[in-house]
Amino acid sequence: MLITLEGIDGAGKSTLYEGLKTRLQDLEPVFTKEPGSPLVNSAVRREIGANRDPFAEATLFVADHAAHLAQVVLPALEEKKLVISDRYSDSRFAYQQVSLIGIVPDPKAWLTAVHAGWSVRPDLTILLLISPETAMNRLHERPGKEHFEDPAFLEEVQKKYLERVTEDPERFLLIDAAQEPETILDFVEKSIRALPRQ
Repeated sequence: MLITLEGIDGAGKSTLYEGLKTRLQDLEPVFTKEPGSPLVNSAVRREIGANRDPFAEATLFVADHAAHLAQVVLPALEEKKLVISDRYSDSRFAYQQVSLIGIVPDPKAWLTAVHAGWSVRPDLTILLLISPETAMNRLHERPGKEHFEDPAFLEEVQKKYLERVTEDPERFLLIDAAQEPETILDFVEKSIRALPRQ
C-alpha cells in the first residue's frame, strides 16, 4: 500500500511525517520522500535554491520521481510493504502546473503525458490544507528559503491540489492543517491503522 503526504510548504507535512515514523513503527513501513533519489536530489535542490528555469526544474522532479519509484517504492510494494512518502507525483501536478504557466502551452496536459504509463497511483493521499498566510508565518520560522515560498504562488498551488481532489476524490483524505500537530497526528495515525491491510 502506498500512502502519500501532500500540501503546500508550511502545511506541516514534515512534522506529520516525523510523527508517523514514531507512531507506526510496529507496522514496519518504508518511509521515503520526494525529492529524494541519491542520483537526482542534489540537482533538484540546486535548481530550487537558484530559482532557475521552471522547465528544467520540472524535468528534474520527474527524473527524481522515476528514480524514486525504481529504487524505493516499487521494490517495497512488491514485497507487500506499507510505503509512506512525504510528497509524490501530486506535488508536481500542483507546483509545476503553476510554475510552468507561460513555459509550456498546457502544463497539466504535459504533466499528465509525462507521467502516463509508468507512475503509480497512491492508495491514499493525505492532503494538509492551510491558508497561505499561515503557511508563510510558519516558513519564516525556519532557516533557508525556496522560491516556492510566496503566498500568491502557494495559493495557486493549493487550488491545483484541490483540483486533484475533485478528479480523484476517493483517494484523498483532507486535513485542516491549522489544528494542533498532535491532533493531526492522532487522526492520521488512526486513519492509517483503520485501512485494510493488503
